[in-house]
Amino acid sequence: MAENSESGRGEYTKDGTVDLKGNPVLRSKRGGWTACSFVVVYEAFERMAYYGISSNLVLYLTDKLHQGTVASANNVTNWLGAVWLTPIVGAYVADAHLGRYWTFAIASVIYLSGMCLLTLAVSLRSLKPPPCGANTGDPNCDGKASTLHLGVFFCALYILSVGTGGTKPNISTIGADQFDEFDPKERAHKLSFFNWWMFSIFFGTLFANTVLVYIQDNVGWTLGYALPTLGLAVSIAIFAAGTPFYRHKLPSGSPFTKMARVLVAAARKSTVRVPSDPKELHELDLNAYAADGIYRIDSTPTLRILNKAAVKTGPTSPWTLCTVTQVEETKQMLRMIPVLITTFIPSTMYAQINTLFVKQGKTLDRHMGPHFQIPPASLGAFVTISMLISVVLYDRYLVPFMRRWTNNPRGISLLQRMGVGMAIHILIMTISSLTERHRIAVARKHGVVQSGGVVPLTIFILLPQFVLMGIADAFLEVAKLEFFYDQAPEGMKSLGTSFAMVSLGLGNFLSSFLLSTVARVTREHGHAGWILNNLNASHLDYYYAFFAILDCLNFVVFCMVSRSFVYRAEVQERSEDSHQLGTIISEAF
Repeated sequence: MAENSESGRGEYTKDGTVDLKGNPVLRSKRGGWTACSFVVVYEAFERMAYYGISSNLVLYLTDKLHQGTVASANNVTNWLGAVWLTPIVGAYVADAHLGRYWTFAIASVIYLSGMCLLTLAVSLRSLKPPPCGANTGDPNCDGKASTLHLGVFFCALYILSVGTGGTKPNISTIGADQFDEFDPKERAHKLSFFNWWMFSIFFGTLFANTVLVYIQDNVGWTLGYALPTLGLAVSIAIFAAGTPFYRHKLPSGSPFTKMARVLVAAARKSTVRVPSDPKELHELDLNAYAADGIYRIDSTPTLRILNKAAVKTGPTSPWTLCTVTQVEETKQMLRMIPVLITTFIPSTMYAQINTLFVKQGKTLDRHMGPHFQIPPASLGAFVTISMLISVVLYDRYLVPFMRRWTNNPRGISLLQRMGVGMAIHILIMTISSLTERHRIAVARKHGVVQSGGVVPLTIFILLPQFVLMGIADAFLEVAKLEFFYDQAPEGMKSLGTSFAMVSLGLGNFLSSFLLSTVARVTREHGHAGWILNNLNASHLDYYYAFFAILDCLNFVVFCMVSRSFVYRAEVQERSEDSHQLGTIISEAF
């Protein structure tokens, strides 16, 4: 990592950053790589802690808390849904009230307390039910978890989700705040920071999916949870040690409040007529925006009803009169909502990685040699690896090739890239259905349907669906993040980025709803049902085929939405910034 340049010594930052007391900071004293090194180390340990819990959680619920297939999978996806939705609250608290540093600091304590309680819950005999069967979840077990067992365990999980809600949206922006956008050299260093940032995420994720899940499966859950808890505690201490070196940005107000003002003002003036000349609407002078580094936006005819918020009618307040720019910013966010809705189904497919895919792996032969067994959750590492390779190949080879044909700096548009990812999701669920059909056939052939025993097939028959999920992520998830960031107005980039988190959060909740509904409906009228505790007697092949159909229908809707979507007018400099995400990942490796 390069150190700050000598040219900035004795000079104050120009981006409004301050110290914790609100005083302007010298470029040579705070920020830069000295500060960012603490942030990068924290992120590696935090990702290790998070994925150390989430990757193998479904097996703990099954094997140790004796929950069935539907209950365990739904509890995982409900928790993951909360994990991805709470950052919206954390971002609001940081932007509107406490600032990023203090929101992060308080949330880190909550996060660590949740991890500590979770470690106790898997360690103390009084906090977990007695085992059933030989190291496996016995579907006939009558030693069910008590209210105390479940209460302590899930209380710890949701305390943890509250903590991540404050840390997840703020830690990356704290790192980015250490570089002054108005200094050319520091702005260049920011790209390098994100290289190391992505490296820390991949490192923490791979370590969790390989080393930690092996320890949990073969050594014990106490050590498997204690290690990430200890790592998180060390990383928080490291982050705190960097406090004297951090630059901070003051709370600037929440974009939710800005949008609410537009909607309330338009509703209050629902009977007011919008003037035909947009110049009659309320707007500030160009200089007022230039002083804050914000771009003024001209009025557009779309969603014209919201223009009423900018009509002048007597006494004014922020809740009765808004500028044209505020109205247009709100329009831009609302225009992205149909695209957001079409990402819920793919996010539901992604939720299967930590639930049903892992439980499938548990039923297969996991041996590599006479003494080593692959943990089922370790196959999740192939999602990370294939995504990494795909992003590098996409950025280095596909983008330059497609650029010759399309003249698009990105090679293909963001919505086209998302569409490719959605098409791959159809292929994933089709292959998953066929693979599961073959697994069930082999189980019947070898007479292990009723016993629920191990099917004599290698776990690597599941590898294609994990690898393809990583490839799909390289198209869909990366493009989704770029799209919501790029199409959000300049003053609402954080809210735009949070749309990607909303997609994952609601996708997990939708997974819970679909699994419960399908399990219930297919058991009606005396039928055995598609999803049972014994997967060898289940019909996950039908369930995955149902998902493939949902993916097809969602793809059709996405195509209709994307054809009617009008990209906002881009400022070239900002457009180039948003395109850096793919480059960031590829250059990091």
